[in-house]
Amino acid sequence: MAIGTAAIGKSYDPTMYAVGREKIREYAAAIGESNPLYFDLEAAHAAGHADLVAPPMFAVVYAARSVGPAILDPEVGINFAMMVHAAQELVWGPLVIAGDEITTTARVEDISDRGGMEFYVFKSVSCNQRDEVVCTGTWTQIVRGGS
Repeated sequence: MAIGTAAIGKSYDPTMYAVGREKIREYAAAIGESNPLYFDLEAAHAAGHADLVAPPMFAVVYAARSVGPAILDPEVGINFAMMVHAAQELVWGPLVIAGDEITTTARVEDISDRGGMEFYVFKSVSCNQRDEVVCTGTWTQIVRGGS
């Protein structure tokens, strides 16, 4: 069995991220976005939004604060020298808007051995200040030669 199977089901302290206009603009520019909803407050208002809209993958910014401690937890036991990021699946809810306060919780969903490799699956749930789930993430890491 994988090293940290006792950690399956372990949850971590929630993290909070206050979404700011400039962070949205910086992120959108860094990934090459051009959608005015991410940059121009007037365009966002004209489209019916209270403020700038965060690009969907901005979820990585607010969720990483919660997922990181889970991945780095010694009880989980990941061998980072042999780790490969295998998959990241995100399911989005309502749009994230500048001014939102996003709280994310993470847990160890599964740890298993398959074909001589260890699979580590983490789940994150991010909610805004209205308790709406804005994003659910499944993060999978593989440790090669783990068994």
